[in-house]
Amino acid sequence: MKCRVCREPAIIDIRRHNANFCTEHFLRLCRDQTAKAIKEFDMLDEGDRVLVAVSGGKDSLALWDILIELGYQADGLYIGLGIGDYSDESGDFARDFARQRDLKLIEVDLLREYGYDVPHGSRAAKRAPCSACGLSKRHIFDKAALDGGYDALATGHNLDDEAAVLFGNTLRWQVDYLGRQHPVLPARSGFPKKIKPLIRLYEREMAAYCVLQNIDYILEECPMAVGNKHIAYKEALNQIELQSPGSKLDFVFGFFARAAERFASSDAAIDDVLAPCTTCGAPTPSGECAFCRLAERATAAQPVRLSPRREKTSVRSGPSTPSEPDRA
Repeated sequence: MKCRVCREPAIIDIRRHNANFCTEHFLRLCRDQTAKAIKEFDMLDEGDRVLVAVSGGKDSLALWDILIELGYQADGLYIGLGIGDYSDESGDFARDFARQRDLKLIEVDLLREYGYDVPHGSRAAKRAPCSACGLSKRHIFDKAALDGGYDALATGHNLDDEAAVLFGNTLRWQVDYLGRQHPVLPARSGFPKKIKPLIRLYEREMAAYCVLQNIDYILEECPMAVGNKHIAYKEALNQIELQSPGSKLDFVFGFFARAAERFASSDAAIDDVLAPCTTCGAPTPSGECAFCRLAERATAAQPVRLSPRREKTSVRSGPSTPSEPDRA
């Protein structure tokens, strides 16, 4: 197996390109594909400051590394979600990456800053864990990017992620979500510019990039993502990709080229009804934004169900009078 570029021994095959690559030219491919996406969708200009949302996983750390290699001024943002050992370990990987490369990492602890973590907050607010997690992260991402004066917020969504989301949104024809499914969401009042520079790269390629660049990352999947529909969508799309390499790329980029504009009006209609949140000032279609409602429910005192107290043995004869809890 020879590298397509230099004919030296190859270390990876890229089936959608029908080509193999050595270490040097595979790493160049990843950077070139990221640079191509940035140019194609007008994500960044030279000299822009980028805030990279990092989770300690392969995609976000690879993205941070690639942006630095491409010459951008990129800082990281890590959010401690309070998901037990998983959050502890993912935070360590993010800190180690930043320390080894002398990069700036901003950290926000959900429990310390807002009084709740994802496991307890989702139960208290009666939200699915992934819903509470995503809502919390989006709010903190926006706030950190705006407060820090960054030109864009970058997330590590790869092609597999985008294809699974598009598949799910299309299955249910969720037009509001389809209206916002694009590699770039422009900055607007109360929201920073959001970009997905890894849109042309597969998850497998990001894992290989990290191995070759000696980037340590957390291997475990989030324990609270069990049962998430997007995992099943990814598996289904993987089977299609196996039979027809390049199908995910065609699916996603075909949507961008031929269908995305048809749903743009749905997203624009939402902007027309946004107003500042009465609590935090973030844009919202209602008086109080969804994040503040979540935080309020998650930090409110919760009723505790008490077990009935056992009656102590009485020296009096005759039946004892039942306590109030027993009659309830």
